[in-house]
Amino acid sequence: MSRTRCPRCQRPLQHCLCALIPALDSRTRLLILQHRSEAGHALNTARLAALGLRNAQLQIGERFAAEPDDGRQSYLLFPGDDAIALTSLADSSEPLRLIVPDGTWRKARKLLHVNPWLASLPRVALPQGLSSRYRLRKAPMAGALSTLEAIVAALNILEGPGGRFEELLRPFDALIDGQIEAMGVETYERNHAGTQS
Repeated sequence: MSRTRCPRCQRPLQHCLCALIPALDSRTRLLILQHRSEAGHALNTARLAALGLRNAQLQIGERFAAEPDDGRQSYLLFPGDDAIALTSLADSSEPLRLIVPDGTWRKARKLLHVNPWLASLPRVALPQGLSSRYRLRKAPMAGALSTLEAIVAALNILEGPGGRFEELLRPFDALIDGQIEAMGVETYERNHAGTQS
């Protein structure tokens, strides 16, 4: 069996997701800062988001240069006591940049710690009560979403009703279904069913 990878989605060719990845436009500019340990992760949802959005950029590392001032107000999508509700920006006519850290909660916090410019940005948070479709892991807290799910929810809030960004979740769902199929339904149900919060 060939181990050749798709140059676009980086999956083995027999598991290529490119046919499912849309090419969507957004008013909101997205900058995804991925902790380097996440880059090889099997479900790498940050990569799926960057591939599916024309106005998104993915940077991998631990220390990042501050974004140049291009007239867009930048917001950090990350919960915190001082975070404002993302819904409060929904009617903004100003161009926005949403910066999204990608990694485990511990690694995402580390990105903020080693990048003071990032920690100094105004924070925005998603509404409470959202639930993840990531059936292969237990959410560490209520409302915890994968990076891709958080981006889809944020863009749907910022750019109006209709859920047009839900299309980004098709390759995510296919990845999860493929992993469940590979492990076998019985194994999945024994080890994962009922693990979602």
